[in-house]
Amino acid sequence: MDQTLNVSVLLVVACCVVLWGLLSARLERWQITAPIAFVFLGLVVTHGPVVLVHLRLHSSTIRSLAEITLALVLFADASRVNARALGGDLGIPVRLLGIGLPLTIGAGAVLAFGLFSSSGIWVAATIGAIVAPTDAALGATIISDERVPSRVRRILNVESGLNDGIATPFVNLFLAGALATEAINSSGVSKAAVDLIGGAALGAGSGLVGALLLALAMRSGWSADGFRPLVVFALAVVAYSVAVVLDVNGFVAAFVAGLAFGTVLGTHEEELRGFTEETGTLLSLLVWFSFGAVMLEPGLAAATWRDLVFAILALTVVRMVPVAIALAGSGFDRATVAFIGWFGPRGLASVVFGLLAVDSLAQAEAKVVLGVVVVTVALSVLAHGISSSPLAGRYGAHADSLRRERPEHHVTPRLSVRKLKVGHRPLERAPRRRRSS
Repeated sequence: MDQTLNVSVLLVVACCVVLWGLLSARLERWQITAPIAFVFLGLVVTHGPVVLVHLRLHSSTIRSLAEITLALVLFADASRVNARALGGDLGIPVRLLGIGLPLTIGAGAVLAFGLFSSSGIWVAATIGAIVAPTDAALGATIISDERVPSRVRRILNVESGLNDGIATPFVNLFLAGALATEAINSSGVSKAAVDLIGGAALGAGSGLVGALLLALAMRSGWSADGFRPLVVFALAVVAYSVAVVLDVNGFVAAFVAGLAFGTVLGTHEEELRGFTEETGTLLSLLVWFSFGAVMLEPGLAAATWRDLVFAILALTVVRMVPVAIALAGSGFDRATVAFIGWFGPRGLASVVFGLLAVDSLAQAEAKVVLGVVVVTVALSVLAHGISSSPLAGRYGAHADSLRRERPEHHVTPRLSVRKLKVGHRPLERAPRRRRSS
């Protein structure tokens, strides 16, 4: 019976992927991105007039799928960021991650406590940490849109890639507080620090060693061309898996491993990571399908007007004000600050953290977290998906009107982008051939 059910799910998901592949270009011209489409498809096949498959919210398979997907996306995105090239432009990402992210978590926690005070301060803090990190995959549309200055796109790429991992210890810490009757002591804070530092150290080591070994094998002619991309994919899985086994931050490990890998191999790794990117893209579609299938309906059923208020404020004020504070004195134009502040989509990381919280908390608190996360992520997928291309065009035109010496136009190395984009409308269309008369 279970085997039949699994094959049925596989068949339905495969048909959805085929359908999207056939219609994607047309749908993206209507601002229907891949996440929007797969959330809708996941909802329809499980809650539509004809229910094709049955999936459960509390499923270890779905949670594991979401976690490994996030790890692959983090590795792939980080591998595009050459640390040596980034060194001269590290100040802005550090501001966003060191000032903006903590302020966003704090503001989200305060807002959540004001709206859901009956759940307690620790649940409110958990909510604030869950919805704080931005999504590297959902931001791919902006990061790959060449109408936006390359420096702005690089800043968004680095921020969205790293903040998932930085937010993880906060989520773990606050979730532990929500599960305990007493407050967190200093040992809990120390564990969170070890979690972050250990993941970064492990990721740096695995990425560095993996890149050096692959470079040696390539120079020596030991590795076949067709199998080299599999090395990159496996390295991302190794970095994440070893970190989880050693009980440190797997998401930080995956990102730092990708950063080290891309820095060592430089331009050579661009042709190697295609399989990892495409696999991460496919798994991302499955996560969005699962979100629509198992989280959207119960989340919306549990939601109230408070969840909608929280979601609107979380995507605007709670994100944009901390970004403005973090970028104060940077010299960026107001439109640039607003653009960076708005394009902080919530997605894969929030889904993963939300699943962790729902599986861990008591039923009443889990219901609150589920409602908040579902409404915030669903609104973000819709709002950021629809607005990405039009706002990129408007902001790009504004940025072009700024003087070349403005910080937006500081020269940065070429930004490597996804070969297979998630929810991206083509930037340029090939010219139509004239029909012969």
